[in-house]
Amino acid sequence: MKRLPILPTFIVLLAVAAMVALGVWQLQRRAEKAALIAHARANLDRPVQPLPARITDDLLFARVSATCARVDDWTMGAGRAVDGGSGYRHIAACRGPGGQPFRVDMGVAADPKLRPVWTGGAVAGTLSQAPGGPTLLDQMTGRATPPAPMIVSDTPAPGLSASHRPDPASLPDNHLAYAIQWFAFALAAVIIYLLALRRRSR
Repeated sequence: MKRLPILPTFIVLLAVAAMVALGVWQLQRRAEKAALIAHARANLDRPVQPLPARITDDLLFARVSATCARVDDWTMGAGRAVDGGSGYRHIAACRGPGGQPFRVDMGVAADPKLRPVWTGGAVAGTLSQAPGGPTLLDQMTGRATPPAPMIVSDTPAPGLSASHRPDPASLPDNHLAYAIQWFAFALAAVIIYLLALRRRSR
């Protein structure tokens, strides 16, 4: 019987250990995500509070109020109204009285050519995150910036329909599937290597 190859065995064991560690990490992330979703659901029923200067994940889906002292710009993207209709939601880039930047989803329109007539004022709604977060490359290189906070306004701008209120159920929770995937990769690597050793011994 041939001797067990040291280097290939070490490489396979290292890879298997890394895959198992990633699977365990995904299970830990699943528990953290479950706690975040539960906290977000509780935020929906809390009283309205002023928009904090620093937005953290535990404030998502909270009811907030703010004053848009100036509208710097408008962006448009796909959206859904409270009545279930789809269209184009209009997001205002605002500045608070103290210069704090934030965004406000001011509602949905079926006509992409519509331009909202809204120059700012008091807003109240549900705190969410503006679309278009950091890319995967930014996250891997450590250059990712926190997503911009966005208020989904209860009251739409003139000519728009109110956007659908953010729902914690929309938060992705696929960590269990990823964990199973990593464990399956580890098991497959072990089986393939054992079969290779068996063939080698013959």
